[in-house]
Amino acid sequence: MSIPSLQESVRRQREALTALLGVPMQQLAQRCIPLLGDRPKLEELLSETLPQLAPCKHLYVLDAHGFQLTDNITRDGRDPSQFGRDRSDRPYMQGIVGSTDFKLSEAYISRNRKRPSLTAVQVIRNSQGERCGFLGADYDLRELPHTEALYQEPRTWRQLKGDPSIRAGLFQQCRTESRMDHNIDEVLAVMRELISEHGVFHGKLHFSSARATVWLVDDPFSYRILGIDELIDPDTCLAWPRRPYLERACVPLEAIMPVFELFKRLRFADENIYLRAGSLNIVNGLVALNFSCDGSHYLRFDEFLGKDTDFWFRG
Repeated sequence: MSIPSLQESVRRQREALTALLGVPMQQLAQRCIPLLGDRPKLEELLSETLPQLAPCKHLYVLDAHGFQLTDNITRDGRDPSQFGRDRSDRPYMQGIVGSTDFKLSEAYISRNRKRPSLTAVQVIRNSQGERCGFLGADYDLRELPHTEALYQEPRTWRQLKGDPSIRAGLFQQCRTESRMDHNIDEVLAVMRELISEHGVFHGKLHFSSARATVWLVDDPFSYRILGIDELIDPDTCLAWPRRPYLERACVPLEAIMPVFELFKRLRFADENIYLRAGSLNIVNGLVALNFSCDGSHYLRFDEFLGKDTDFWFRG
């Protein structure tokens, strides 16, 4: 079964929200029709119905031209400041007429609270099918129910271009040997030991600045920064308790050092185009590379090991 892309995960979530909100919005729109000329009764209906549309933030009715006919009905009462407001130019009103009678807007940043929000809009039609208004319901994204499982990063190769100004001056620069370069074998040995024996599941080597950042299974929400003095000292391994190699790891233990050795070759293969930073995550199996041209690559460890240095520097 393929892992859905980020866009596919968002699409599925939007479909679930549309199914959740569409029917009650349509039913409420029908009840609004005979009350469109009676603002107090219309606002009373919205107030009574708001709890059924939880977690709706604002509920209101617009006329056929997009001007607000009611106060904003909220969980804390009525907000009269929005009465008469022209909402016709708001993003959620675009494309509603002539395409569908219900629309779930794209997410946007709200004007007042500056939070990601979305709006459900239902066209109100009379018995002759004529458009006579709109029912609007605003939602705070953080309060909406989420039906989608946690998004998983796909393991397909991704290449991201960096700063064009760095690429333009690529051949006016050359690699300057760092302390990590000078002690590369000791650094790689210590990093391998931290991953295989001390619970580090993600490690990133910053070759140019001679440091590393590591994430440990015992405290995954915080990363540690190791300077070059720590990275060349095997005593650093004593700082954390020993842990068995992670069961969740998809990178075989014997593949760790070959990945690091290929980092080393990419670091020294060329004086102009060289590896600035490389990371390995043994849980999702991804290798990340950042080169002197500021280009970045993300790919599976086995795919990475299948490419020699000629591949990276061809052309």
